[in-house]
Amino acid sequence: MYFTALLARTDNGWEASDTELDDVESLDELAELARETGQDEEPVLVCIEQEGAWFGIVRVDGEDDPRVFVSDAARAMRSAYGEILLSDELLGREPEDPYALDQLADLDGTEDGPDLSSGPVGATTDDDDGEAVPNGPVGDAGLMADFGIGRAAVLGLAPENALGEIADALGCAEVLEAVR
Repeated sequence: MYFTALLARTDNGWEASDTELDDVESLDELAELARETGQDEEPVLVCIEQEGAWFGIVRVDGEDDPRVFVSDAARAMRSAYGEILLSDELLGREPEDPYALDQLADLDGTEDGPDLSSGPVGATTDDDDGEAVPNGPVGDAGLMADFGIGRAAVLGLAPENALGEIADALGCAEVLEAVR
């Protein structure tokens, strides 16, 4: 079971709203949903948690690119909502396919092929495409530092109560609980 909420900073403090992400298919669509909720250039936090297994935070400030933090990439990758957040860039992958056919056009058959026997260092879980996904946190753990929630605090949050602790630190725990 998932819990998703949008926390938008306004002139009157933080406002929370629950939201369905069933129709959201990409991080860009998620960021656009956040922008529609936000007020001017004020930040919006998209909060996602899955039954104490993992949580994710997406911060959208106006038209800036969204900043993302996911507490456990391997667990999130097994989730439809997690897949929205886990871009190739966030996972440290090259966005282009290095084995694309157009890159093979000049080969004469004598070249050594790529070594596909091992994934990136430290990755112990594969996604559905056989790509390695890091176990543990990925993304920008400092995305809420200007709110007084530093990198170390974000990395130390336990998934089962992370969103509550974040809302408490922002001073909007009651607002978040009202939409839970």
